[in-house]
Amino acid sequence: MKQIAFALALTLSAPAAWAAEKLPLNEISGYLNRLKTVQTTFTQINDDGSLSTGKLWLQRPGRMRFEYDPPESAVVTAKGGTVIIQDPKSNQPAEQYPLNRTPLSIILARKVDLSRANMVVGHGFDGTSTVVTAQDPENPQYGKLDLLFTGDPVELRKWVVHDGAGSQTTVILGKLTKGNSLNQNLFVNGNASEDR
Repeated sequence: MKQIAFALALTLSAPAAWAAEKLPLNEISGYLNRLKTVQTTFTQINDDGSLSTGKLWLQRPGRMRFEYDPPESAVVTAKGGTVIIQDPKSNQPAEQYPLNRTPLSIILARKVDLSRANMVVGHGFDGTSTVVTAQDPENPQYGKLDLLFTGDPVELRKWVVHDGAGSQTTVILGKLTKGNSLNQNLFVNGNASEDR
């Protein structure tokens, strides 16, 4: 389940116009800072090549919920500076990690500033998307995060989490629903999302 914790770092994708050129870091930071709430579906490509799907709710700053579709039953929440991974099938207690020890902390921060010294270790354009590779400059051992954005308008499409153990998890986002009020019970680990 540790793979899920670190791999779950930001999955926001949707069909739209592709960027024609590399987006500036200040434009991407502004986009993330304006992103207050998001609801979407996601497809996760795990380090072993297996696929998982589910729903994602994000509320900046600091809150997130990944809820996996059956046959998986895992729920991952972030709230109050802690990431909690609950997998009823494992018959183990929930695992907890400090949010600031995961690459998720970059996206869920109160203020995103990608121009901060040493945070961005890569900024390129792959022909369709701007790719930003970021890490916590004070704790690079926690891993790094590749964020892929398209432009016109700017939109986060996917991210790739490289955790400190060398594993890689890709999260591809579905169509983003932004700006809705979210039920705060979503961020209490274990609560089902039905009717939310």
